[in-house]
Amino acid sequence: MEARIARVVSVLAVVVGFCLVSHAPYVRAAGYKTANFTVSAPTPELAKAFGDQAEVYRRDLAIAWLGQELPQWSQPCPINAKVAPTLGAGGATTFIFDRGEVYGWKMNIQGSRERILDSVLPHEVTHTIFASYFRQPLPRWADEGACTTVEHRSEIAKQEKNLIQYLQTGRGIPFSQMFAMKEYPSDVLPLYAQGHSLAEWLIESRGRKEFLAFLGDGMRDENWPRAVHDHYGYNNLLSLQTAWNEWVRTGRPQIGPATGPAVQVAATTPDARAVAATPAGIRLQSPDNRMTTTPGASLTPIMPIAPQKSTPTTAITVASASQSVYAAASQRAENERLTPIRTLDATVANASAYDASRGGAPIRR
Repeated sequence: MEARIARVVSVLAVVVGFCLVSHAPYVRAAGYKTANFTVSAPTPELAKAFGDQAEVYRRDLAIAWLGQELPQWSQPCPINAKVAPTLGAGGATTFIFDRGEVYGWKMNIQGSRERILDSVLPHEVTHTIFASYFRQPLPRWADEGACTTVEHRSEIAKQEKNLIQYLQTGRGIPFSQMFAMKEYPSDVLPLYAQGHSLAEWLIESRGRKEFLAFLGDGMRDENWPRAVHDHYGYNNLLSLQTAWNEWVRTGRPQIGPATGPAVQVAATTPDARAVAATPAGIRLQSPDNRMTTTPGASLTPIMPIAPQKSTPTTAITVASASQSVYAAASQRAENERLTPIRTLDATVANASAYDASRGGAPIRR
């Protein structure tokens, strides 16, 4: 999932997604409509299953993250589904930010029936929840990282396994760079794995409510070192990076209000907040059955870079969708990284196009 952003005026077209990989044949033949989604899928049964489940995720995930349901959208979000047992799981959701409003939802999903229902749909729907709440694009690591926490355990395990590989081979991203990223880097897969791991660590330690407050606070002035200190008690991004790196190195031990980052700082920091109860049927990141490193395993520390003002970059073309970004996706992502991302449509050709996919055609999850 990667992105290219060309800032123009106040309108922002956003594409956010998962990853795809294979190119199995599919047939799109049936439609189904709910209050907030219109679904096109190969069969009436699939269209209904995807539409009904999208509504369940929209309601329950909004309650889990925001504490309340979202109001009904003025126009339903079209969902186009490609379904085949061998089709790589992935998706892409587009929407437009314009003067504090968000609209123009469009979602493309693909994969097996099972992976669409338990990973692609919740990931994509979470993007729409964040967009509806913040009304602006999130930092790439946070958006993709947090959305990955609601995927199926098998998808999360791939991310965790790949993270260790990236850290052991020097592909980790310094936090001073990662927090400043508004576009996807050419080597996008480490961003997904590292973003998910950091999001999980912060959420487990202080809860989802504090995590969202932290993001909103940091986006107000882009002063992430201040936001990190105010919400998690670390003096700067480097100290946050070092503590997270140590957590990964020691096997990602379970953390909570009594053991998370908050207890490592002065008593003047806000009290740790318990994670809000998760509605039944929603799979947010759980501490059990997780992929771990062997405690004390050798990980290459992420080398810090000198503090500096982030400078705007030119439009970057990167991979957009590949299999589940994790497993065996690296090579495909590298091959597809140079494929230009096409303009979404004529009405937003001059807007900021934000493609959040990882490794494949212009679809992302």
